[in-house]
Amino acid sequence: MQVSVTEAKGQLTELVRRAEAGDEIILTRHGRAAVRLVLVKPMPDRKSRRALLHAVRVSAAAKAAAGSSATHNQDFLYGNDGMPE
Repeated sequence: MQVSVTEAKGQLTELVRRAEAGDEIILTRHGRAAVRLVLVKPMPDRKSRRALLHAVRVSAAAKAAAGSSATHNQDFLYGNDGMPE
């Protein structure tokens, strides 16, 4: 459903109800689509967010591979004086 911004001012409550029900509401300005009203998904509670962050950290730690230190990776390219060989 497309509605001009001017018309939407008078029927905002109804448009919000329709968007909450799943209807696609597009607001137009000068005949061109400007914005879309969409339902906002509820934010997860604090406990759920913490559990998700913990799961991501555990997964990342499991995937991390130990390797040589980046500070010494290219030492073979330089002499004892720090200049390229």
